[in-house]
Amino acid sequence: MEKTGQPISQQNQLNRAMKSRHLFMLSIGGVIGTGLFLNAGYTINQAGPGGALAGYLFGGLILYLVMVCLGELAVHMPVTGSFQTYASRYISPSAGFTLGWMYFIGSATTAGLEFTAAGILMQRWFPDISIWIWCALFIALLFGLNALTTRAFGEAEYWFAGIKVVAVIFFILIGVAAIFGIVPLEDRPAPEFANLAPSGLFPAGFVILFVTMMNVIFSYQGSELIGIAAGESENPDKDIPRAIRNVLFRIIIFYISSIIVLSAIFPATELGLLESPFVTLMDLAGIPYAPDIMNFVILTAILSVGNSCIYASTRLLWSMSNEGMAPRMFGALNKRKVPFSALVFTMLFSLLSLLTSFMAADTVFVLLMSIAGISVTISWIGIAFSQLMFRRKYLQGGGKLEDLKYKVPFYPLIPIVCIVFCISILLFLAFDPTQRLSLLIGIGFLIASYLFYYFRNKVKDKAVIKKEDLRL
Repeated sequence: MEKTGQPISQQNQLNRAMKSRHLFMLSIGGVIGTGLFLNAGYTINQAGPGGALAGYLFGGLILYLVMVCLGELAVHMPVTGSFQTYASRYISPSAGFTLGWMYFIGSATTAGLEFTAAGILMQRWFPDISIWIWCALFIALLFGLNALTTRAFGEAEYWFAGIKVVAVIFFILIGVAAIFGIVPLEDRPAPEFANLAPSGLFPAGFVILFVTMMNVIFSYQGSELIGIAAGESENPDKDIPRAIRNVLFRIIIFYISSIIVLSAIFPATELGLLESPFVTLMDLAGIPYAPDIMNFVILTAILSVGNSCIYASTRLLWSMSNEGMAPRMFGALNKRKVPFSALVFTMLFSLLSLLTSFMAADTVFVLLMSIAGISVTISWIGIAFSQLMFRRKYLQGGGKLEDLKYKVPFYPLIPIVCIVFCISILLFLAFDPTQRLSLLIGIGFLIASYLFYYFRNKVKDKAVIKKEDLRL
């Protein structure tokens, strides 16, 4: 017999302090970070311009399908546990336990990755200071910010996201001007679209697209954060649908436009991981102070995503604790209504960024990226399957479609297609030796989580039965 835990007491509730503008900017800023400013160049380098464009468009389609499924669930039941709670209720408690811990590991690991990326960027100004030192400083900074109130987090993310949006728009405008020679580039003529010739779109073949999809999925990680933030939103019925409607818009504007600009200006072989191509473009354009300003903006953007990951991981761990799926101490709130013990435990995963003290930074980056990407892909499968089961049980229980304030169109096609796409991405990783280990680790953790929950509850049930027998 599986159990979902006890209801959360009124005294142990989180504050609904997330305003509409906070949730809106959170949904926009959630995907603007390392995935765009560093990983986009790496993806172009691996898959070519055509592969990168196709990959981000395909990934955008999957993300939209996920967000639509999450939207129906989050509007109907806006809780902080979000998709972990949905999986527990509509699939099974063991599925919720497994999905919750998978997402927690992925999100908490991503925070460590963001600190690694931030340390890499600091090398521009302080090349003699080790990356791991910067990682430690940023960990301390964001720990302090998350230890404050939810309103403080929402306000900080609001301004972080605003800075990121302005920076990306500025980059796109400068990039377009550079493509046509309006802004001259140092030591090179106006590229126009020579680098986008058909012969160079897929230099490594079309199959590489599927191998690099994990880079894309990682880049889009964070959009599902609005489902977790719904539990602290003042008006989820209106805020969540509005945020979801902006998913495709922001992807097209920010990711696709940036990929086109980068691919047109730089040959794929010039792009990599250890320096942001956004900063490199500003260097070539020769705009005074622009490279350092852009590097600073990207630094704040990366720390913003790390901040969001810490927030999501902490709230998810708090929710699981209150449902009996994590140690009870993680469910306690301090006077500021912050789950402090859960925050401390989450920050321990950020220490993975300190691996840069004895491993190459780009090696640590790719390793953490693969683990995080696999975790979020499995979480997306869980979201789609939860919606599939929710709609079925809702109708079987006498519910009416017109009573749902937000509905998935073309049910059950959308959740099924979403599940198939996500599974296909995981299968292709098995053919990539550089990511195969991460896939095995992810699948192994998935199985271990399920078995742990199954056997733990089996032992508990036996203990309950034994006590009842003694009473008789």
